[in-house]
Amino acid sequence: EDKALTAGGAMNESPLSMRLGIPGMPKAGEDVLVARDIELARLTGGRVHLCHMSTARSVELLRRAKQDGIPVTGEVAPHHLTLTEDAIGLYDTNAKMSPPLREQEDVDALRRGLADGTIDCIASDHAPHEADSKQVEFTKASFGILGLQTTLPLILGLVEEGVLTRSRAIDAMTRAAARCFNIDTGKAPLGGLSVGCAADVTIIDPTAEWTLTPEVIASKSKNTPYMGRTMRGKACTVIVGGNVVVEQGRLV
Repeated sequence: EDKALTAGGAMNESPLSMRLGIPGMPKAGEDVLVARDIELARLTGGRVHLCHMSTARSVELLRRAKQDGIPVTGEVAPHHLTLTEDAIGLYDTNAKMSPPLREQEDVDALRRGLADGTIDCIASDHAPHEADSKQVEFTKASFGILGLQTTLPLILGLVEEGVLTRSRAIDAMTRAAARCFNIDTGKAPLGGLSVGCAADVTIIDPTAEWTLTPEVIASKSKNTPYMGRTMRGKACTVIVGGNVVVEQGRLV
């Protein structure tokens, strides 16, 4: 993010930000630094990972960089795949995040980029905040939303819509992240189920329906624009390093 372009901004710069009277963060604030870092990687051969991509132009820049053989990878957060700036409604600070929610054309480009592998992986961008930091004027509110508990059902929702195949969705949340950073155990890459891999396993129920309410949120914070939404998909059991840490949806 080029702070010189986004300084003072609180949402995507657009006709909507003008109507709401909220200072905007232009897409160019992301695009110009993506372009800069790609060119520096081209020059030096150094690796670059692009965090929390949010614009259609940055997806195209990443696609061209990969075609040129530049060692660049990228990630996207679930909210940038499923929400537009319209989620702000009448100044809902729970929809304030950085980078900000963009427009439908950006959501569509991010979805295509994730589906075809241009964008490598998915990151929750989990950012809990206390209520006091959100219950203020929009421009003064903290950036960020909860992400851990909603990532899986939101991405499985994209599978149901036909945006992603199930295998691509699972790969983007597991093995792809390990590939981006060349993380392995010395015996096998992380994020897989082959012999020698770390015993990190999540067992999911893709058909489980539940509603996101304050009572079911595991975090002490409640800052999410998805409040009240019915979700499909749940992590039933989580095994980390061979130890069961979540069973039947509860920490053990």
